[in-house]
Amino acid sequence: MPCLNEARTLAACIQKAQTFLADHSISGEVIIADNGSTDGSVEIAQRMKARVVSVKSRGYGAALAEGIEAAAGEYVIMGDSDESYDFSALAPFLEKLREGYDLVMGNRFRGGIAPGAMPPTHRYFGNPFLTALGRLFFASKQCGDFYCGLRGFRKEAVRRLELQSRGMEFALEMVVKAEMHSLRITEVPTTLSRDGRDRAPHLRSFRDGWRSLRFYLLMSPRWFFGIPGLVLLIVGAITSALLFKGPISVGSVTFDYHTLVYSTSAIVLGYQSLLLFTFAKLMAVETGLHPSTRFGFLEERSTLERFLVIGIVLGLIGVVLGIVAANLWRATHFGQLRPDFTIRLVICSVLFLLLCGQTVLAGFYFGLMNLLAERRTQRALAAPPPVEVLK
Repeated sequence: MPCLNEARTLAACIQKAQTFLADHSISGEVIIADNGSTDGSVEIAQRMKARVVSVKSRGYGAALAEGIEAAAGEYVIMGDSDESYDFSALAPFLEKLREGYDLVMGNRFRGGIAPGAMPPTHRYFGNPFLTALGRLFFASKQCGDFYCGLRGFRKEAVRRLELQSRGMEFALEMVVKAEMHSLRITEVPTTLSRDGRDRAPHLRSFRDGWRSLRFYLLMSPRWFFGIPGLVLLIVGAITSALLFKGPISVGSVTFDYHTLVYSTSAIVLGYQSLLLFTFAKLMAVETGLHPSTRFGFLEERSTLERFLVIGIVLGLIGVVLGIVAANLWRATHFGQLRPDFTIRLVICSVLFLLLCGQTVLAGFYFGLMNLLAERRTQRALAAPPPVEVLK
């Protein structure tokens, strides 16, 4: 249980958890991860024989991370110490864990939310909306309540996720990474009661809602960069191909080279977004945020040369289009031109030159990633093998 000045409710939470352990003959412990309480919470926990872990780093995630690390059991059940969750009703979580699941999420919407336990804006909009986004972005079919604080998991499975968040995003990162690493996930109904605090909660609706959305977008470059970039690239390419031949009329509206400027800009932006998607994915893998990806071939030594070749081809197309436009101008003795046709050549020439520059620069970035990958491999080979301790 993470704890920050929960003296009003902590004793009841510990009592319920200890009663559950005793009633089900479970060998376990109650851990209080204290985040700097000054209201006597630590003394209450010690008096009730709970194990207190003092966490110096501030933050909800920091408290949970150190509490989980300190746990001695195979299974861990975490929940807030504000009496909003019933620690005497943990049997469904334990049953699913014993069935072999790695992460068992509580679902408050299935179990029941007491009047006043959750603000209406959270219950009917914020939580369902952000959970729906999480299910979409990370293909999560098993979890219907991403924000439920009561959940159980196998300690070793969660340790392998290498969770990094130290704030309220910690709980989200656990669900997201569990999906990414294909852990076995399920959910059970759980209740949510009105908390017993006599002060305002730490939660801040708009701030924490934005932090959740920000976390989703940063953890899902496919939806932030990849899909929007692909749509822009396809729409821009089709529109540009149609307008390159000449104006197009739809009813009384005519689309000419003015629209071609925008469509080619969409191609550039889409292409850049796809490159950023790949950059972000590789960097996320390199830093441990994401598991290994099928884009690993981009870290090969020959990637730089491949991109240089592609960039040169794109640049040559741009140069050829520019030469054609210059020849048309020379044919008129550098006089008056047909602007509606010549400007199409110039626009497309500039497009391919920009794509050339982006591709060459991307190639050097992938070359840098190749150096990082090689260094990581060398460190792994140089590391001493693990020592097996016989008990």
